[in-house]
Amino acid sequence: MIRSDALASLPVRTALPALERALDERGVAVLCAPPGTGKTTLVPLVLAERGARVIVAEPRRIAARAAARRMAWLLGEKAGESVGFTVRGERVVGPGTVVEVVTTGVLLQRLQRDPELAGIDVVMLDECHERHLDADTVAAFLLDVRAALRPELQLIAASATTDAEGWARLLGDAPVVEAQGVAHPVEVVWAPPARPVRPPHGMRVDPALLTHVASVVRRALAEREGDVLCFLPGVGEIARVAGQLGGIGADVLQVHGRAPAAVQDAVLAGSSGTRRVVLATSVAESSLTVPGVRVVVDAGLAREPRTDHARGLSALTTVRASQAAARQRAGRAGREAPGAVYRCWTEAEYGRLARFPSPEIKVADLAAFALQAACWGDPSAGDLALLDAPPAGAMGAAREVLTAIGAVDESGRATDRGVRMARLGLHPRLARALLDGSREVGARRAAEVVALLSEEPPREYGDDLAAAWRRARAGGDAYAARWRQEARRLASGASSSGGSSGRGALGDDAAAGLVAALAFPERVARARGEGAFLMVSGTGAELGEGSGLRSASWLAVAVADRGVQAASARVRLAAVIDEDTARLAAGHLLSAGEEVRWDGGDVVARRVERLGAVELAVRNLRSPEPALVREALLEGLRTEGLGLLRWTRDAQGLRERLAFLHRVVGGGWPDVTDEALLDAADSWLEPELSRARRRSDLGRIEAGQALNRLLPWATGEASRLDALAPERIEVPSGSRIRVEYGGEQPVLAVKLQEMFGLAQTPTVAGVPVLVHLLSPAGRPAAVTADLASFWKDGYRSVRAELRGRYPKHPWPEDPSAAAATRFTNARLKR
Repeated sequence: MIRSDALASLPVRTALPALERALDERGVAVLCAPPGTGKTTLVPLVLAERGARVIVAEPRRIAARAAARRMAWLLGEKAGESVGFTVRGERVVGPGTVVEVVTTGVLLQRLQRDPELAGIDVVMLDECHERHLDADTVAAFLLDVRAALRPELQLIAASATTDAEGWARLLGDAPVVEAQGVAHPVEVVWAPPARPVRPPHGMRVDPALLTHVASVVRRALAEREGDVLCFLPGVGEIARVAGQLGGIGADVLQVHGRAPAAVQDAVLAGSSGTRRVVLATSVAESSLTVPGVRVVVDAGLAREPRTDHARGLSALTTVRASQAAARQRAGRAGREAPGAVYRCWTEAEYGRLARFPSPEIKVADLAAFALQAACWGDPSAGDLALLDAPPAGAMGAAREVLTAIGAVDESGRATDRGVRMARLGLHPRLARALLDGSREVGARRAAEVVALLSEEPPREYGDDLAAAWRRARAGGDAYAARWRQEARRLASGASSSGGSSGRGALGDDAAAGLVAALAFPERVARARGEGAFLMVSGTGAELGEGSGLRSASWLAVAVADRGVQAASARVRLAAVIDEDTARLAAGHLLSAGEEVRWDGGDVVARRVERLGAVELAVRNLRSPEPALVREALLEGLRTEGLGLLRWTRDAQGLRERLAFLHRVVGGGWPDVTDEALLDAADSWLEPELSRARRRSDLGRIEAGQALNRLLPWATGEASRLDALAPERIEVPSGSRIRVEYGGEQPVLAVKLQEMFGLAQTPTVAGVPVLVHLLSPAGRPAAVTADLASFWKDGYRSVRAELRGRYPKHPWPEDPSAAAATRFTNARLKR
């Protein structure tokens, strides 16, 4: 029986009749209820009182445990009686359990094993607004189950801030039920840093911002009453701020996904009289009410996954929190009484924030999702009801990974091995490492290493995976306790999936390296300098100064992050391996063959054995395949340009004449741009190109002679080249002057006196020549495309300027009637 006093204080009770009606009539509903209204705890209990067995799916373990315990308290029971919970590595249920709270990951596994969810009447998907990939996937699978297997299965999508219309459409025009909360007012205090701070980059947060956040916490304690809840993006930032809050006269608690369950429970249990400062990641956005909190300090940052599919690098990155997240965080201050939120940014910045967080399906590594879809029978995920379709590129990269590890066949269907991997509750890469590693090093040791890889050890464990393994074995800290629990779970899963006891010959260091390499074969890396490595994916990797791994020849990189513009990834966790291990783990990337390419300004011909981008063995080829050499030479021409050929002045002139005719006349006159000439290399560079073997041979190819092959010989037009675009034009003085065709208009540069008597401007192919009239010294005096007009109007000023400077040359008053000459006056009198 639900406590009557608690029931009266939960505003969601007013929406229960509408919710029950929607479920009875449609079987689906979207429940929108503000924080603190009791949607997570009261709704499942009321449905259970009607005789339903209910599953509540939460995105996080902390929320699942807390919700179950809160519901049990409402019934006057302990968790495991009427209300239980199941999270990874922990199950507290009993024979009388009618409401079970699970994480979405657990529900996903359960659906794969039992699609009908036998015995379950209602599934409630809580905190849908967070758009976690597992939650989106679970929703899609449940809609399939309702459509094909169990139309009577009822489904509720519940959230405080969500796209209600979108979820309603997804669920088949589901009714939207809204609960009105009794929201206490929350005052917004804008508290930006006094000086600008650097924006987040990768996982890095400016220390100046964290110092500012700590100062705002101190300010909030001084100005307000009650406990303070401070939102920070990650564990490292929480630890840094905690270190700056010494002597504040309050208990400082750190809450995140890795925090011990006892700490999480203590936070949710409330204060014992001493003020508290709770430093939390986004896990505190949507879990149950944190008793005593009246003030929220929001750093304004969040962590989202990002994946470099081409390089096999996945990591979290720090981003600005969305408006929806900011509202959720602020609401924590008004759950029990009026409160305040101190936002560590400006009001103007708030308006520029994204409305909602990025859906995980848009930004995350989709290998696990693709395997779940394949096991569900829909490898492309094209028939799944999803709010956002998975990006095609990310799905393609995911299928490549799954094919390489044997999880799916060529058609994308899940193999038996893939089904075993999916049931391990691990990312497919880690599942592959567990199954294959068990055969090599034994199930227990493989499970221990995979447990380290599934939850990255604290930074203080160092960057040596084998050393971190030894520290976890001996450690008594919270991480080590969680690691041992997860290792036991994985060892059991590996044994039930056919894992062996292993050969046992490998030491721990070698075993750690092998398992890590099996998980991340694209990150196998060979040394290329002190502390610098090249991963087989082609990405550089660097170790930090002082790392004990800097002298290694080969590494299996377990954790690395690479900035947006960084040339190399920074290695965070790795293990030493040898070449044999690299070959074993990344065998699908092993290749050997002849490589003939343009490199370093010439043809390089080698036989190369390589592991991805890493060259293992190289020897020069004496007689490479001619076709490969020819392609390498063409690549050289594309890279360095046609200047590699021998271009005389006549050859360049011919090219310019042909370009002019192609532009003006068209027809069969060839395009001689670089792109066109490279595309037509077969037509004009043969047979010289086929005989060439190196750069110097290209330099001996006479480009002008080769260009002649492009002339329109078949139509007879080639014979008109000199008539249409003559190389030289005879001027009135008798001189034959070269025409330059390199510009937009043909140019004839000639001394002015040699053009006397010529009234009409010369033309080529019907285009007037641009005449550059030169002084007796060959310097430009005038430019005209209309000689008759120049003789009439322009000549007089040129004559006045130059005849005093060049008195020995003729300067007649009427140049149109004068005799052209290339000689001086004295020469003319002889």
